[in-house]
Amino acid sequence: MTTHVLIVDSTTFKLHLENLFVGTGARDARIDFNNSLNSSLSPQAENNLVSMIADGFRIRRGDNITFYLQQNMGRGIAEGKFFGIFRATDDWVFLDHNDGQQYLIDELEKSLTFRSLIEPRTVYAEGVTEWEALDEIKNIACPNQMLWSLIYRKLKGNRGNTMITIYEADRLAQLIRNKNQKRELSVNGKALSFDLDTQTIFASDAIEPKEYTGRQEPINILTRLIGKYQRGQSFESHLQAYIVRNLGKGLNVSIDQTVLNGAEVEWLGNEVSCGVGMQRIDVMASVVRKEQKEIIPIELKSAAAEERNLTQIQRYVDWIEQYYIPNRLSDIQPVLITKRTDNKASAGFQRFTRAVAIFNEANKSRTYPLKYIEFYVDDGDLRFEEYPL
Repeated sequence: MTTHVLIVDSTTFKLHLENLFVGTGARDARIDFNNSLNSSLSPQAENNLVSMIADGFRIRRGDNITFYLQQNMGRGIAEGKFFGIFRATDDWVFLDHNDGQQYLIDELEKSLTFRSLIEPRTVYAEGVTEWEALDEIKNIACPNQMLWSLIYRKLKGNRGNTMITIYEADRLAQLIRNKNQKRELSVNGKALSFDLDTQTIFASDAIEPKEYTGRQEPINILTRLIGKYQRGQSFESHLQAYIVRNLGKGLNVSIDQTVLNGAEVEWLGNEVSCGVGMQRIDVMASVVRKEQKEIIPIELKSAAAEERNLTQIQRYVDWIEQYYIPNRLSDIQPVLITKRTDNKASAGFQRFTRAVAIFNEANKSRTYPLKYIEFYVDDGDLRFEEYPL
């Protein structure tokens, strides 16, 4: 189960609680590539939107949702706070275009294009301040125990929906629980809202519970992905969204067989920051295989495999070993997924295979051998095949 932290402000937070939904958006951009081969958007604008979709696709039924209320001195919010805990009610993110009919856009005062529905799980009135969660270290023995996913998010910004690891989620949930003297709100079908004066969540019989009645258009980026594939264009953000949407759900048997090989997904992340620089793991999954935990960092390429891909994966392995493994003991299974290379005898592919052999030898006591997977389009979908090296 993944925990997702959604960024809200004092205006949107109240509406999220009263209408029980979360969302992210991108101003006035219209998503014209849904179920479409083509788009009028610039590549950068489209990729930004697809990245938001990938973040939404990460949310699965039963996942935890925590809110981060942004600082707003003008509204009396002196520092950001984390509130929780809610649960995703559905296995997807849906689309509500900013076309003059977007649900609650006037009340929200912003466009939230990609949305998911939620329900209360274990809700507490008080929030934990950003300083308490990210800076206070009185109960931290080692630096790797800090909430690095949220620290990286703060440093890099521009992320409205951030996942945190299982051990980070446990720590944040306990901080919120302790802040509230372990007293949960008694919801029992009551409506939830937010009091700006006290900066607390409250449950009330005086407020009529609301039913979410906005549009819920399904999102499909596969058609656009295949169009870009056939034209030889880059589509790594689309590939990431597709894999996050499908991995472990039985919707694409070939990806489950090659990546998971019978293991069950317990946590899923995308664009997982692994340093204060710009390095991010495209997709990372924590799985359970015969009661053994395994962490799978996945590097994605919409082009053919190259020797330099191994440099990125080595950085991921180093970070996981130093920051992740001490908190959650797991085997490491690095994975590289690229577009199929037809000419395996080419000089470039031969250099790549030699680089893989060197990588595997250098990491043989730390990880499983690199799993190399190729994809191609077949019968209107993507097919994934593991290629032994």
